[in-house]
Amino acid sequence: MARTNIKAIIQSDIHNVWKIVLAVENYDKWRSDVSKTEIINEKKFIEYTKDGYSTTFTVTVIKPLNRWEFDMENTNMKGHWVGIFTSKDDKTEIDFTEQVTAKKFFMKPFVKSYLKKQQAQFVMDLKRILEK
Repeated sequence: MARTNIKAIIQSDIHNVWKIVLAVENYDKWRSDVSKTEIINEKKFIEYTKDGYSTTFTVTVIKPLNRWEFDMENTNMKGHWVGIFTSKDDKTEIDFTEQVTAKKFFMKPFVKSYLKKQQAQFVMDLKRILEK
């Protein structure tokens, strides 16, 4: 199992950060790695990469303005994501942790570096949309 964590300060208040991150139906408008999202119900959605690869997310915890957790799965991996949001005056600290298990043996050596790349891209895109 690979475990990665990223922390960052976003130059926006927690209400804005929370609203943008949890509006998964709008991911295609600001995330550079997502082509579309499909909302299945209030607890489940599917995210598609630019080349059409899908990942299914099942929300397990929502504590407004504090914590969002979900399970995720696609043909290559299965895992869990935890997002902690903390207000710091007019800024927001985000603390995102992913734990993923590769489903294919040959992918195991690459999972951690892939997750780190994905987390960094998410934070960069988030800062770009919120720190205009």
